[in-house]
Amino acid sequence: LFLRGRPETIRPSRALPWVKTDLKALSAAAPTIVWFGHSSLLIKTGQGNILIDPVFSNHAGPVPGLVRAFKGTTHYHAEDMPPIDVLIISHDHYDHLDYRTLKKLRSKIKTAIVPVGVGANLVYWGFDRKNIIELNWNGSVSLPGGLNITATPAQHKSNRSYSTVNKTLWASYVIQAGQYRLFYSGDSGYGPHFKQIGDKYGPFDLALLECGQYSPNWPWTHLLLEQPAQAAADLQARLLQPVHWGKFVAANHPWNEPIEKLIPAAEKLDVQLNIPRIGEPYTLGDPPKTLIWWDFE
Repeated sequence: LFLRGRPETIRPSRALPWVKTDLKALSAAAPTIVWFGHSSLLIKTGQGNILIDPVFSNHAGPVPGLVRAFKGTTHYHAEDMPPIDVLIISHDHYDHLDYRTLKKLRSKIKTAIVPVGVGANLVYWGFDRKNIIELNWNGSVSLPGGLNITATPAQHKSNRSYSTVNKTLWASYVIQAGQYRLFYSGDSGYGPHFKQIGDKYGPFDLALLECGQYSPNWPWTHLLLEQPAQAAADLQARLLQPVHWGKFVAANHPWNEPIEKLIPAAEKLDVQLNIPRIGEPYTLGDPPKTLIWWDFE
């Protein structure tokens, strides 16, 4: 069923544009965010470096070549990363928790924050248990550098095989770095939890929200079409940056449809967008990235 009716534009016809940034030399007074495609993000703050759901492999999943990365999206590697104070994992799906990437990153990571149950994967891959913090929803941890991380609800599921369905938790996250508040959705369908999180932890300077790999066949687990804009409004976010797009195919929509649908929805709700290229740094407080770089099939 998933393979039927796929449009030719499900994958871009050419390589995605990208920006080469020296991530180790990158610095700014305010949090600076670098997107690597899909949901992989580096956030450099004065309180520490945060790496979210890194997948630097050329495919996502246990079978090489089955879920292939788009051309132009695999220029960044574990070796390019600065020392990582905090690794954040949202859930155990292969496009968010990548064995190959984490094995290469392990020596760079001080602390890993994961939902309940996900830590066992990291221990099995050689991470020290004492450096792993598992959080339940609304659980928080304050780290020595001054970062505060809170796991918040998400509407999704988990599994790395048919025998492990929903054996581990999934989560979104509130990140507080000094005066700045950021929200990362992980994977989540739309629900009242966005407004509840906004009321409890907002407003947010930036919301990093999933935008893509949706289908009417699974509306409960991913945001559909215009819903990221509504979720950003619910969260009281000053700025929305879409993630979970621009690298892998996990649904039957054209590769750039999520952004084409998001822009008018955001305008209608007066939600400001930031849509950088892969590897292009954005610092909070700067004008949002508005270059239309995705306008091709």
